[in-house]
This record gives sequence, C-alpha cells and structure tokens, in this order.
Amino acid sequence: MRAYVFEPREKRRASLAAELENAGLQPLFVGEEFFETGLAPLLQPGCEHRAILIGESPNTHQQIRAVRSASCENPMIVLRDFRNSQDTAAALDRGADDVIVSPIKGGEVLSRINSVVRRFHGHASENVVVGEVTAYFDGRDPIVSGARIKLSKREHSIFQHLALNSNKVISKNAIYDAVYGMSADQPFDKVIDVYICKLRKKIAAAAESGAQYIETIHGRGYKLSAPEETDVPPVNGLRARLGMEARAN
Repeated sequence: MRAYVFEPREKRRASLAAELENAGLQPLFVGEEFFETGLAPLLQPGCEHRAILIGESPNTHQQIRAVRSASCENPMIVLRDFRNSQDTAAALDRGADDVIVSPIKGGEVLSRINSVVRRFHGHASENVVVGEVTAYFDGRDPIVSGARIKLSKREHSIFQHLALNSNKVISKNAIYDAVYGMSADQPFDKVIDVYICKLRKKIAAAAESGAQYIETIHGRGYKLSAPEETDVPPVNGLRARLGMEARAN
C-alpha cells in the first residue's frame, strides 16, 4: 500500500521510512508544495486508497483543510510527538481520520489505514464473504472452500482491490493505478491480465464449485462476485453437490 508522507524534520525520515516499509507500506515523502499543487492525482480512480500521513508542524491543520477542500477522501493520519487532546480534537474536526502519537509503529499505521479504507467501501468487519471465498483486509491470504490459498504480494494487492469493491466492476486502469501508480518501474500493459489469470486459476483450483469468481466485463473491467449457478462448470458443480450430500449424510 502506498502512502504520501509529510515529515518536515529530515532527520526523522529515514527511521520513519524503515518503520513503514517493514509493515509493507511504500512511503513517498512530499514537501509543503504537495498540499498546494500535488493533490489532483488523488482524485483519479484507483488513487482513493493512498494514505496521507502528516507529521506535526505549525501548518498541520491548514494541510488537513487543503486535502479535504480538494475533495480528496484518502485516509489521512496525523503523526504527533506528544498527546494533546485539544489539538487531536481539532485535527479530527478538520477532516483527519486518525491521530497517532510517537513512537510511530508501522504495523499500527497500516491497520489504521486499512480500517479507514474498508469503511470507505462499506465494510465494517475485517473480511467480506463472496460465495465460497472469504477475503481479508488485514493482509491475510483468502480462504476458498475452507482452505487458505497462497497469493504473491502483487496478486494479493490486486485481489484485495477487487475484494474491497466486490460485486462492482473495476476498470483495469483503476486496478493498475492502485497497484503500480507510484512505482517508478511501470510494467507492461498486460500485467493486470496476467495476474487476473493467475488469481482465477488459484481460486478455481481451491473452490469446490470450480468457479473462477473473477468475471471479465468486456470494455469495462473486472468484477469479483459469486457466480450464477449456470456459470459453474458442470463437472465441478456435480463434484460440489456430491460433496455436500456426503457431508449431510
């Protein structure tokens, strides 16, 4: 997961970067100008998950206002040096999603970002169930028909984006930007198709129904949803029905 980080004290950036990277976050440090001229890209589809972490400075509240005034709904967390209930309340009232007090721990930052993201998409719990698939939003690999399937880091990023938007069509460009948007190493155009194919094979191999669960909506993108009965491969569908009958007996 990518995050824009404003930390005005240069001496703290290296240790903060290491802490965030160890938790699986990819920090991009920005300056004051980010809040004046750098917010427009966050309004593009696929960018709404990128967190904004704001280190304590005299301009913290103005920066919060700038983000929200630009209509950015990204998770925004203020990183404070000391507890200050009055300042925390003001930051939250102005649009911050959370305030974390030093020492800053990457795992806590990631969990708080994930909490904001899943609620943004209407998921109050730590997971979503789509047919035989249970997708988690806390970094765990999904469970399909009772068995956990192992996903690579990139597969997991793409799958989680689909899971957060389950039963909705997500464009390839939105998925691509959510996964690669801030990377200096932009891969070839078909990379999302390749990973979608891998995900389908892994899900179908684990699902009792044999269903792939990720549907291609031609000209629009992909959708993670439970298949209709008519979409279930007949051999695997029969296998699933026989398995359910055996368990019932």
